[in-house]
Amino acid sequence: MYVLIVKTSSMGDILHTLPALTDAIRAIPEICFDWVVEENFAQIPTWHPSVNKVKRVAIRRWREHWFGTQQRKERMYFKRDLQSYQYDKIIDAQGLIKSAILVTRLAKGEKHGQDIKSAREPFASWWYDQCHSINKKQHAVERTRELFAKSLGYSKPITKGEYAISRNSFFQLPHDAYEYLLFLHSTTHDNKHWPEFYWRQLIQKIKPTNLKIKLLWKTELEYQRVRRLSEGFKHVTILPQLTLEKIAEQIVGARAIVSVDTGLSHLAAALDRPNITLYGPTDPQLIGGYGRNQIALISSTYNLNDLKVNHVLSHIQSILINS
Repeated sequence: MYVLIVKTSSMGDILHTLPALTDAIRAIPEICFDWVVEENFAQIPTWHPSVNKVKRVAIRRWREHWFGTQQRKERMYFKRDLQSYQYDKIIDAQGLIKSAILVTRLAKGEKHGQDIKSAREPFASWWYDQCHSINKKQHAVERTRELFAKSLGYSKPITKGEYAISRNSFFQLPHDAYEYLLFLHSTTHDNKHWPEFYWRQLIQKIKPTNLKIKLLWKTELEYQRVRRLSEGFKHVTILPQLTLEKIAEQIVGARAIVSVDTGLSHLAAALDRPNITLYGPTDPQLIGGYGRNQIALISSTYNLNDLKVNHVLSHIQSILINS
């Protein structure tokens, strides 16, 4: 059976789809998947053994100049490639109107997705041949597992989902593996940031453990933040800009991770690394870290300013003692 997955973004949503593929390949060993995904996240589907081809889409970039010559050519090539194969089934796990119109509608095969009461954007269901009712009061991973089970005709397993990312095959441990903590401080939403003053307090309190701390950055704004966070601390390393695969290797090698609600926090969960995630406005019961060794610290006021440093530190100490 050859199946097309439509799950274009974002990082956390793409990672949350992987356990559904693990269920499917166990239920239908001969199944094989192609996957349509945004170009910035194209590496993630390749980490799962059941994925054959990754078809890159650039809806986010195309939207900036939708009628530009280059953009029109890229959409034409994408459509031609997408329609070059007749799929047994197409599963739109995105549940958005844009993915339904720009991708799912164009693909050849029986189209499956969530029904009008289940989809994130109800009218997306207009473009599906088979619509499935999915329980919305469960974690995003479980919703996607249920969608795949109903679309492909098997019973959803009652066991916890598995990402099936092989760390040994794909990722090399850094030379200083397990000698450092990784702080994932950056997020695109202002109300999900933990105050810089608290990060610096935590860095100071980590110093007696003799563990190093590593900081990632991607944009100039994030680089300026890590410079402020690390100023005056010799046990803090600012990493260079890294590819997603190299970031994953740093995550795999971390003794523990402290993160805000961001896509890389979900990658830490997928890689089974001990991760303390700080939540303000997000409900982790529905879209939080899914996996082993995941600790959710939730602000009772939905404001991260109320999550104190000593509370985070106590969980780090617990991880260090038990690891």
